[in-house]
Amino acid sequence: MKTATCVTPEGFFQYTLHKPDYPAANLREHDAISILGECNNEIVDNSRNFPKKSLNVVGADQIYEIPNAFPFKGTTYINSRWADRNAEAPLAIRLEKSRPVSFSKAVSDWLGNQKHKDIDTLFSSLPEGVLLAIATTSTDPEDLVRLASLSGKFIIGDNNLPIGLAYESGDQGLRPKITRHDLFEAVANNPHLPEEYRDVMVLRPGAQGGSEIVGDWQSQDKKSHIFEYLRRNSYIGWGHYAANMANNSIRYSIEDLSIDDMSGMRHLYYQRTYVRLSEELGIPLPAKNKALSIADLEYLRRNILDALQNGTRISFNSTLWGWNFGFDFAPTKYRLHASHQQIHQQFAMLPKTLPVYRNGDKTDQVCEGYGCGDLVRDFAIRYRRETGHSFFDDFIRCIRNNKRMDSRQNAEESLIIHEDQNIILFVPKAQTSQWEIQMVTLGPVGNILEADQETRNSIDSAILIAQKVLAGLGAKMVTSIEYSKRLDNLDTDQHLIYAFLPRLPQSPGAFSEAQLRWIMGHYPEDFAEACRAQLD
Repeated sequence: MKTATCVTPEGFFQYTLHKPDYPAANLREHDAISILGECNNEIVDNSRNFPKKSLNVVGADQIYEIPNAFPFKGTTYINSRWADRNAEAPLAIRLEKSRPVSFSKAVSDWLGNQKHKDIDTLFSSLPEGVLLAIATTSTDPEDLVRLASLSGKFIIGDNNLPIGLAYESGDQGLRPKITRHDLFEAVANNPHLPEEYRDVMVLRPGAQGGSEIVGDWQSQDKKSHIFEYLRRNSYIGWGHYAANMANNSIRYSIEDLSIDDMSGMRHLYYQRTYVRLSEELGIPLPAKNKALSIADLEYLRRNILDALQNGTRISFNSTLWGWNFGFDFAPTKYRLHASHQQIHQQFAMLPKTLPVYRNGDKTDQVCEGYGCGDLVRDFAIRYRRETGHSFFDDFIRCIRNNKRMDSRQNAEESLIIHEDQNIILFVPKAQTSQWEIQMVTLGPVGNILEADQETRNSIDSAILIAQKVLAGLGAKMVTSIEYSKRLDNLDTDQHLIYAFLPRLPQSPGAFSEAQLRWIMGHYPEDFAEACRAQLD
C-alpha cells in the first residue's frame, strides 16, 4: 500500500518494527582520556568512550514505527525498552504533582534561624522553582557555583576547584551522585558557570554517559575540535550520531561559531553517510582511524553515485539531519528545546524498507520507512502530474519574481537573504514559525550524495549565515532540519531543502499550530529585509 497510513482495508492497524544491528566504523584519530571522578576512592575515567576498534552494534533497542492514520501528521516511534518499562506499571505514567511553594516562608525560616544565617544556607532553603530560575537566568558565577554544589557531589582539588564528580555503583553501572537532576541540568548549561564546573558536569567526554566516540575532526589551526558520538540505543535506530563541539572548543553561542566549526560538524555528517554506504557497497575506504580528507569524500561520493546509477541497490537510502540550538529550563520543570546548550548536530541513515506487522503478526509485506523528505517528493510528483511543470523550477521562479501582497510603495519586495551559484537562502512566503528561514539548492541536487564539494561548501556557509542572522535578531532557540531526496532516487525533480525554525518567547505553539495554522505578525518581505540587515 503506497499511502503511508496505519489504517488498512482489512480493518487491522499496520506498523513496522526496527531491529537494529549495524556496524559503526571507528574514524576517530585522537583520544582524550581523562578522569571523570571517583567511586569509593577508585578513579573513574572515560576510557570506555574511546574504543580502539570499529564497533558492531548487536541487539540495540527495538523501535516500533507507526504511520499516522492521516499521512500529513507524520509517523510515531516507540522505543520498546522505554515502553516495556512503563507496561510493567501503566498507572505510574503521570507527571509529579506540584508541591506547595512559599518564598515568603522559606526566607522567614532562614531569617529566624540565628545559627545559620549565611548566604549558603539561604540558597539551600529556597524552593526548587526559585533555584531553577536562578540557575537559568543568573550571570553571577558565585550564584551558579552554589547551585552546582546543591545539585551534586564534586571531587574538589587542591585549588578548591572541581576535578571530577563522585560516582556510585548501581544496577545500571557507575553513575554520578546527582542529588537534584533538574537543577544539575539547568545550572550546567548556564555559560556563566565557571568552566571548571561545566567541564566535569557535562562537557568532558564521558560526563554524560558511555556513548562511544567513533569520529573526530580538527581544524588545521587546532582551534576547532569536534567529537562524533554514537548513540547506540536511540529512538532513531540503525546508528544515531551526534557531532558535539569538544570540551577544548566550547561553543555556547552562535556568535562564537566559526565557519571551521560548521564545516567540521557537517564534514562528520557527510563522512558518516558516505562511509556507511561504501561499506554496504564494498567500496574500500581511503583511510581508517582518522577523518577522511575532502578528496577522500569526493572519491567515495563519486563511486557511490556510479554504483547507484548502474542499478546497484542499497538497504539504507535516506539521511536524517537536524540541529536543536538553545537550551532553557522553566521553573515549573519543563525543559525547553535542546538537551544541552553546547552546540551539536545529529544525523543518521534510515532503512529503505521495513517489515509490515498487523495486530502483532508479521506479514510477508514490506513498506518504506518514514523520511520527512518523502512528503516533498510525493507533492512534487503530484504537482508535475497536475501542472506539467517541475515544482522546484516554479518555486525558484516564484522566489525571484516575488511581489508584496500589501501593494506598499517603495518597500522591499525581495525574499532572498543570501545566494550564490548553488543555493538560495530566503524567507518563505508562508512561514511555519515566527521568523522561519529556508534554503534550497538551485541545481538538481536532492541530497548530500548529489552535492559535490562546491555545493557542500555553499550549503555549510548558508547554514551558518542563517544561524548568525537569526541570532543577530535575538533568537535563542532554533530548530534546523533537512528535507532530502532518497539516495537511490535518480529523478532530478526534487531539490534539497533546509528549514530554520526559531521559537520565540510569545509564540511557543498552541492549538492553532496543532492544526497546522501558523499565525504571523509581519509580511515576509519585511522580515527578509531585517535578515539582510544582519549580514552587514
